[in-house]
Order: sequence, then C-alpha cells, then structure tokens
Amino acid sequence: MSMSDTAESPIRRLLMGVQRFQQQVFPGERDTFGELAGGQSPHTLFIACADSRIVPEMITQTGPGELFVARNIGNIVPPYGEMLGGVSAIVEYACMALRVSEIVICGHSDCGAMKGLLAGPAATESMPTVTSWLRNAAAARSVVAATQPDLAGPEAVQALVEQNVRTQLGNLRTHPAVAARMADGTIAMHGWVYDIGQGRISVLDEDEGRLVSVDEALGRLS
Repeated sequence: MSMSDTAESPIRRLLMGVQRFQQQVFPGERDTFGELAGGQSPHTLFIACADSRIVPEMITQTGPGELFVARNIGNIVPPYGEMLGGVSAIVEYACMALRVSEIVICGHSDCGAMKGLLAGPAATESMPTVTSWLRNAAAARSVVAATQPDLAGPEAVQALVEQNVRTQLGNLRTHPAVAARMADGTIAMHGWVYDIGQGRISVLDEDEGRLVSVDEALGRLS
C-alpha cells in the first residue's frame, strides 16, 4: 500500500479539510464569496516568506479578498530589471491594476533562507536556483557583516532577517509601478518582522531605523 492510501497521508488531510470547508465553513460565508466571485479589491499587497509557519491571513486576522499575497523564499523582491518574473509581475499588477494602498514586506524569525545566506553558497550548492535567488538579499548580508561583525548563531540570523526587510523595501522602490504610486502619495510601504514563537509582530520605523511594537505603531496612527 502506498503512503497516499494510508489514513494519515497528507493528501487525505487536505481533502478532508476541503470537505469541512465545503460543508461547514462556506455555507456561513456564502454571501462574502458571492460578492468576491465577480472580482477582487484587496487593500494590501502582503509579501511574505513561503515558510509553512507563516500564515498572513491568520497573523493579520483578515478575510478573503483583503490581502493580495506574494510568497517566496526569503520574502524577497528583486530590484527592477534584475530578475523580472513572478514577484515583479505581482508588484506591478497589485499597484497598477488592483490599486492597493499598502504594501507590507514581512520577514520572520528562524528564516531558513537567511540561514542559508549566512552560511554562504556552499550551503545551497545542490540547489542552484535557490543560490541564484538568494543573491537578491546579498546586500543585507553585507550590511550585517559590516555593522555587526561579532554576531553569530541565532543573533546573526535575526539581525539578517531584520536587515533583509530593509533591503527588500529598498528593492521595492526601484519598481516603476511602486515609484509612480509613491510619487503621487497613493501608496505606503511597511516592513514587519514576525516572531514565530511569540506570535509577535515588530514594525520597522524607517525614520528612526528601529523596530517598534504594534502598540507603538498603532499609537502613531491615532
């Protein structure tokens, strides 16, 4: 008997989840999905890591139709023109077609991509595509090495996670669709770092160059 035939198989769990959704969840949200069936109007482009522990809708307590989510290894946004592809297309579509008003780049603790970046190309030599992709975060590694050379272990990973969010925000600004919307003041960008073990988001204050709590960030919006 193959694994897919056993009661504990992942595909069985997925299909049973779909069944529960159809029978228990969807009926209560029928009106919402009915409205969404004809189109979407999300307010935020949420760029997150593909890490299975990160669930943007759970973290932000948002529902269907609110977030336009882009996920990839290391929550990376290549500079415009360097690696045109899925991420660049998502950014352009979100800004120009969907007219989102916010963009969030969310890094997270214990990020495998940042661990691989710290370890160097040898750590991912069996995965050449991953190695190539991580070059888009190489500037973050250089900044951490120059400014915090004595860091090692989990502290170095966390510092790189935080710097990578700053670096990717900079990369995002090179995209024409983003630059145009920023120029007319119709879009705002935000950097977040999610602590998996604590369930805590820290918000980047770019003016002060530090991370602040959600409470502090909310207070500044009042």
